[in-house]
Amino acid sequence: LGRMKPVIVVHGGAGRIFKEREEGCCAGVVRAALRGYGVLKQGGSAVDAVEEAVRSMEDDPHFNAGCGSVLNEKGEVEMDAIIMDGKNLDSGAVSAVKCVANPIKLARLVMEKTKHMLLTDHGAQLFAQAMGIPEIPGEKLITERSRERWKKNLEPDSNPEEFQKDLGTVGAVAIDSEGNVACATSTGGLSNKLIGRVGDTACIGSGGYADNHSGATSTTGHGESIMKVVLARLILYHMEQGMSPEVAADTALDYMKTRVGGLGGVIVVNKAGEWAARFSTKQMSWATVKDDNLHYGIYAGEKHIKSVDEALASEREGF
Repeated sequence: LGRMKPVIVVHGGAGRIFKEREEGCCAGVVRAALRGYGVLKQGGSAVDAVEEAVRSMEDDPHFNAGCGSVLNEKGEVEMDAIIMDGKNLDSGAVSAVKCVANPIKLARLVMEKTKHMLLTDHGAQLFAQAMGIPEIPGEKLITERSRERWKKNLEPDSNPEEFQKDLGTVGAVAIDSEGNVACATSTGGLSNKLIGRVGDTACIGSGGYADNHSGATSTTGHGESIMKVVLARLILYHMEQGMSPEVAADTALDYMKTRVGGLGGVIVVNKAGEWAARFSTKQMSWATVKDDNLHYGIYAGEKHIKSVDEALASEREGF
């Protein structure tokens, strides 16, 4: 078997990233990409790598996933996550879960320990208990910022839509040395959403899709729009028709914008290890590692490059 060069790409959400948060978001996606790449370099699978990268961002309060998730109308955290293995199209997802630190970990257990693909709310909680995943108090996941935003959105003249632009869903895609691809996506959803609202993230083909025959993708942006066009699967379809990851991503994002007026962002890797990070929003934090080089950016057309060794060194010094 021809050895593939491993590649990982991560995103920290598409939307508008406020100035004071840029550095933290950037550091967060870089850290996640380096961790995921570390897994791949040690011969770990694409599934291991995307889970590790996403777990790293769930633990980072800068992102709307895990700790730092936005609050629903009642002021609680309800999270969605998905993971998919391109080898056999196995997938696991959870929706509207509360009181777990890492929904992506739970999604992987759904994939590997059940015959099902999606567990929700109370059932997901029971499954987490059965799997010995510690339950943590809901408050532990709530940051000052999420609570502030929730309060603002409750004011009668508020416009939650304005805040939704700062979304921060997190995701990762990877190809390992065996040529297997995988994707993972995790989110706290929309601020002040209705109780029980589930967006694109937990839905296979919308929040993510992975197939060794074409590649893998993870999406971010306006969930309802992403679901309408089944964005992740649409991108892979375009690649199956011979488009490069970049053209496939742009074509699908453009269709979502013209057809349903939705904005978003995507990360893609194809079966040849070519990658893309594209978005129709103002910004999207992203990072990728390939050939021991780290690339990252936040604005359209922006790309910084460092060697992995240099990046790991500055990582130890605190970015």
